[in-house]
Amino acid sequence: MKFITLAVLAITILSGNRAEARTLNLEQAISIAMEKNHDIEKAREYAKYVQGRYLEERSAALPQLSLNASGALSQDQSQKAQLGSAPHQYSGLIDVTVSQPLYTWGKVNAAIRAAEFGLQTADQQLRLYRQAAFRDVTAAYYDVLLTRELHRLAVENQRQKARHLEEAKRKFAAGVATDYDVLAAEVTAENARPEAIRSQHAIRTAKERLRFLLALKEEDIQVAGTLEMPTADRPAPITYEEAFLSAQKHRPELADLKLRISVYDELITIANAENKPRLDLKGGAGWRWSILDDPGPRRDADGPAWNVGVYLTFPFFDGFKSSGKVAQARSDLRTKQIEQFKLLDSIALEVREAGFALQEAAEIYEAVSGTVRQAERLVQMAEKGYEYGVKIRLEVEDAQLNLLQAKSNLAKAQRDYRVARVNYAWTTGIAGE
Repeated sequence: MKFITLAVLAITILSGNRAEARTLNLEQAISIAMEKNHDIEKAREYAKYVQGRYLEERSAALPQLSLNASGALSQDQSQKAQLGSAPHQYSGLIDVTVSQPLYTWGKVNAAIRAAEFGLQTADQQLRLYRQAAFRDVTAAYYDVLLTRELHRLAVENQRQKARHLEEAKRKFAAGVATDYDVLAAEVTAENARPEAIRSQHAIRTAKERLRFLLALKEEDIQVAGTLEMPTADRPAPITYEEAFLSAQKHRPELADLKLRISVYDELITIANAENKPRLDLKGGAGWRWSILDDPGPRRDADGPAWNVGVYLTFPFFDGFKSSGKVAQARSDLRTKQIEQFKLLDSIALEVREAGFALQEAAEIYEAVSGTVRQAERLVQMAEKGYEYGVKIRLEVEDAQLNLLQAKSNLAKAQRDYRVARVNYAWTTGIAGE
C-alpha cells in the first residue's frame, strides 16, 4: 500500500512538471520563431537547393574528367577472306578522358549568371519568411494578451453580478427588495457566465495559434506582459509616397521577383544558343593492349595511347526547336514582368490600407483612452446611489455595462494599434529589421 502511494505521488509530480508552462515575452517569442518556424526552415532548405543548382550550372564551365577501363573478346569470321583464318582477339584499355568547352555562344556564362541570381533569391526568400513570421508572431502574441484581458474583464463582471445578487438577497431578507429584484439579479448573474466561458476558450485558441507559429509542438506556453499604452519603436513614414518608396526598396518579394526576371532574361540567351556553333576541347591518354590467337600463332602488343582535338558542333537546323524555346523563354520573361507590375500595384494598395488602418487605430485609441476613468467614476456613483436608495438597479447595470465596454474597447484599441504598427512596418518592408 505504501509503495502504491509513493508511485501515485511520483506520477503526480512528474505530470505537474510536464504541465509546467513556458513563459515568453515578445522578444523571446520572436527569437524562437526565427529559429524554429517551419516557413523559415523551408527557406533555409531552399538556400541549400539553389546553392546546389549553382554548383551544377558552374560545372559546365569546368573540365570534365573521366576514368575509363574495358576488356573485350571478339572474333570476326569475315577476316578469313583476307587472313585465311579468324583468330580470337582480346583487347583492353584504361585511360583518362577530358572535355572542356571553349566557346558556347554565351550559353555557359548565361547559365552561371542565372544560377547566381538564383542564389540571391534564396536570401530574399529567407527575408520574406522572417518578416512574415515577425508580423504573425507579434499579432498572435498580442492576441493572447487581448484574450487574457477580455477574460479578466468577463470574470470581474461575473463576480460583480454575483455580489449584486447577494446584495439583492440581503435587501430581500431585510424587506426592502422584492422577489422580482432577486430573480432579476439571478438572471443577470447567469447571463454573465457564457462570456467568461467563451473568453477562456479564446485564450486557448490564441495560445495554440502562437504555439503553432513558434513550432513548439505540445509544449504549453504563457505570455508575459500587459496591454499598456503603445509606444513607437521607430518613426513611421509620414506620407504615402515615403512609405511606398520604402516598400519598393525593401519588400523581399519584390526584390525576389526582380531577380527572377533577371534569371528569365538569361534563359533567353541559353535558348538562343541551342542552334549556334560551339567548340569543345576533347582528349584522352591511357594504356591499351591487344592479343590475337587461335588459330595461328599468338601475337600481342601493348603501349600508351593518347588523342587530343578541337571539335566544332553546329546544329544549324533542328526543325525550329530552338526557335520554339526562344519564344517560350521570351513569353516567360514577359509574364514575369507583368507579375512585377501587378505586385507593385498590390503593394501600393497594401501600403495605403495599412496606413489607413494605423491612422484609424491611433484615433480610436485616443478616443477611448480617457473613457475608462469616467466610466469607473460613473459606476462608483451609481453603486453608492443604489446603496442609499436614490438609484435604481437598472442605472447601476447601465453604468457597469458602460465600464465593461470601455475597458474592452481600450484593450482592443491597444491591441489593434500595436498590430497595425507592425503590419505597417511589414508593408513597407522593414518589419523586424
